[in-house]
Amino acid sequence: MPKVKIARKNISLDMTAMCDMAFLLLTFFMLATKFKPDEVVTVDTPSSISEIPIPDSDILLIQVDKDGRVFFGVDGQHNRPAMLDRVATVYNVQFTEKEKYEFSIIESFGMPLSSLKQYLNTPVEARSKFKQPGIPCDSLQNELKEWVMNARRVNNKFKIAIKGDEGADYATMKKVIETLQDQNINRFNLVTSIENRPADMPAKKDDEAAQ
Repeated sequence: MPKVKIARKNISLDMTAMCDMAFLLLTFFMLATKFKPDEVVTVDTPSSISEIPIPDSDILLIQVDKDGRVFFGVDGQHNRPAMLDRVATVYNVQFTEKEKYEFSIIESFGMPLSSLKQYLNTPVEARSKFKQPGIPCDSLQNELKEWVMNARRVNNKFKIAIKGDEGADYATMKKVIETLQDQNINRFNLVTSIENRPADMPAKKDDEAAQ
C-alpha cells in the first residue's frame, strides 16, 4: 500500500506585536534614562581597605580638590531651593525663581554666595569655563558653615561625606573638619577608593570613618 502523505503547512508568525513592544521599550528607556551630569571638580581620592559604602540617598557631600578648593552639594533636587533661601536670608541676598530652579539642578558648586547669581545666570554650556574659587571656610568668612547648617535644617536626615583629593593640603581639610566640629558634627564618612585588604587582616564590622 502506498504511504499516506501528510500535507505540510507553512507556519508563519506575526511579529507585529513583538516589534511594537520593542519600539515601546526603546522609547521608554530613551525618555526615562537620566545621564550623569559632568562633575564640576575632579577629585582623586586616596585608597583604603574600607569596604563600607556610603548611603545612596540623603547625602551632603563636601569635596576638596588638589588646589584646596572646597565644593558643596546635597542630594535631592527638592532640597536645594529651600536651602538656598535660608543661606540667602543670612547674607541678605535675593534670588529669582529662575535662579532657584537653576540652583536646584546643579549637583555641586564651589564659590562664594556673592558669585552664585552670576554663575546661575550663565548659560549651561558656558559654565564649564566659569572659574570657581571654592567656598570660603576660614575663620573670617566661613560660608561653608552656613551651607552645612541650613542644609541640615532643611533635611535632618542628611549624612555627611567628605571627599578629599589625595593631593589636597592638610590645612584645608582641617578647616573643613573644624567647621563640622563647631556644629557638634563628629561623625561623618570619608570617601576613598577601594584597596584590596591584606589576606591576614580580618574584616572590621565598621570601617566607617568617624572623627
